[in-house]
Amino acid sequence: MTKVTFEIGSWVVYPAHGVGKLENIEKIELNGEMFEFFVISFEKNKLVLKIPTSKAISAGLRKILTQSDMAGVFESLKHKSQKKKTMWSKRAQEYEEKINSGDPVSLAQVIRELYKGAGESALSFGEKQVYQLAMERLAKEISIIENIEETEAVRKLEGVLQAA
Repeated sequence: MTKVTFEIGSWVVYPAHGVGKLENIEKIELNGEMFEFFVISFEKNKLVLKIPTSKAISAGLRKILTQSDMAGVFESLKHKSQKKKTMWSKRAQEYEEKINSGDPVSLAQVIRELYKGAGESALSFGEKQVYQLAMERLAKEISIIENIEETEAVRKLEGVLQAA
């Protein structure tokens, strides 16, 4: 198994919450035993998460992608969406699993499948919520990688979708 090292002050992705900043590594004593925890802050949610360093990788914690890794994400946005005919509740569950996987390609797939171009019927309330969550998570990572505002990252993603 490859050992991944995380540096204090670096951006990381935790699947259930998206992009956060690794603020510190704390040692906490529990039942007479010392444990190390990553302390990650998620500014948008005003959340601070402590995750045991020994469980970080198995919990899905990962480093932010590089710009070259992001090419695959943009490529997946360009593929034609396969409109599913299943019930919304089943699709919503599938989308939620993809979003919570923390995988940027899965996020791009959710965005692509829910994206409505000009002339298409509007999204339902539930679809819009899922679309916005996936878009926020992916746009945040892109904004950090490319050192741009999140709104600019959203425009970039929507531009790729419109061109496809």
